[in-house]
Amino acid sequence: MRDPDALLARAGVRGDPERDQHFLVDDRVLDRIPGYLPDDTDTAHVLEIGGGTGALTDRLLQIADRVTVIERDPTLAEFLRTEFTDEVESGALTIIEGDALEVEVPEFTASVSNLPYGVSSEIAFRLLPEERPTVLMFQLEFAERMAADPGTDEYGRLSVTAGHYADIEIVETVPKEAFSPPPAVESAVVRTTPRTPEYEVPNDEAFMALVRGVFTQRRKTMRNAVRNTTHITGIENPDEVVEKAGEELMGKRAGNVPPAEFARLARIATEVA
Repeated sequence: MRDPDALLARAGVRGDPERDQHFLVDDRVLDRIPGYLPDDTDTAHVLEIGGGTGALTDRLLQIADRVTVIERDPTLAEFLRTEFTDEVESGALTIIEGDALEVEVPEFTASVSNLPYGVSSEIAFRLLPEERPTVLMFQLEFAERMAADPGTDEYGRLSVTAGHYADIEIVETVPKEAFSPPPAVESAVVRTTPRTPEYEVPNDEAFMALVRGVFTQRRKTMRNAVRNTTHITGIENPDEVVEKAGEELMGKRAGNVPPAEFARLARIATEVA
């Protein structure tokens, strides 16, 4: 395995917090991360977002038939092509230079990535709808909100929307010292395992819009949240939706509503439109 500190030295770069660059340099954490993929994961083609100097890439090459890395920094992309010349030439590794939010993401069987924290939410929700297993590094606070259960302080729009696509588990917390330079916050490794929800929605867009809307007014009852956020949810007949949904649900606040009840509400909203 390539030593992460030696990779940094060969690349001749230093992390830049202002550019959201924090390189994971703890060997033990790096060695564990690929093993967090679910046991039955197809590793024919693993996608990595933000390859950096290749410390995680090196480990992914040990478990995958093929790895594709998307790296937005031109200097780092060129270093990866040089450092992994043999793997690139053999076809085991592909380097895509560009922004992961803008380039066309190739088909992949799993993704394992130490995400740039500034855009981790946008990238996560580009990956989750693909219904592939992922192991992703996030800020700890973000990870806790992703994995939160109804009724907890952390539960919110992120918990519902992420859980719509997959089971979300925090599998390891990672201290600041595991990175160079250390970030201002602790981090967490999150495993997402795709699954079909136990509820039906009219369509993902309507469901997500409803969840987004009511959580902007999480301190209010669902009754008031539904009536006050039609500009976000697109609900055309909020009073009728409130009446059909019933007092038990409409008297709650969004933070206490489980995903299945949001789904029922989205179905009602579609039926009365």
